Amino acid sequence: MPQASIKTPAEIEIMREGGKILAQILKKTAELVVPGISTGELNKLSEGFFCEFNVLPSFKGYHGYPSALCTSVNEGVVHNIPNFNKILKEGDIISIDAGVFHKGFHTDSCITVAVGVITPKLKIFVDTVKLALFKGIDQVRSGNHIGDISNAIQQTVESVGYSVVQETIGHGIGRKLHEAPEIPNFGQKGKGPELKQGMMLAIEPIIAMGNPSIKTLPNKWDTKTIDGSFVAHFEHTVVVTEKGCEILTK
Repeated sequence: MPQASIKTPAEIEIMREGGKILAQILKKTAELVVPGISTGELNKLSEGFFCEFNVLPSFKGYHGYPSALCTSVNEGVVHNIPNFNKILKEGDIISIDAGVFHKGFHTDSCITVAVGVITPKLKIFVDTVKLALFKGIDQVRSGNHIGDISNAIQQTVESVGYSVVQETIGHGIGRKLHEAPEIPNFGQKGKGPELKQGMMLAIEPIIAMGNPSIKTLPNKWDTKTIDGSFVAHFEHTVVVTEKGCEILTK
């Protein structure tokens, strides 16, 4: 099994810079989300933000992926390609996933945003998935295990009837966008690789309101739930510290 790399203080500082930039890019992109805008337009405008901060989008060109953002709307799960024909409507939710490549290192983050006013039921769902991310992050400290993160996320969402999309997982991150260790959103406490100071983790609960079974569309990137149930996705890049962790993309 591949070993997670331990980042040096200098490398952590570079990723801290990249994380702050990514947080700003996501914030500026989220502020553009209104009924009537297309996911293609969101992506086009976000590319201007990457240029503004003089960083590269980690996703564009990754295994041939064509865009800076992944924009998954409603029943969209992950890796949905922005499209000028995909128009956001009042009451939708959109997950905006992005990565920044800065001075040789990647950071990765995702937010789920309401389009206009959403139903109370949907708002509770989105808030719960965001809570699950932070419950997972609460388990990040030297000496804990990946399973502690996974279990915290799973318990938070399943206790109120939501479902983990098991095909989609978090990951280590650094010089490569995806590094060891894998971070499932389900698992047992105390299991999996031990967390060590200097490890860099991209933790990302991807959760369905209903059945978590998914299908991949013919373009080989877009994924959706089979039953049409909505999905929410939140992600932060964090570094393990001696007594806990630091969120780099907040």
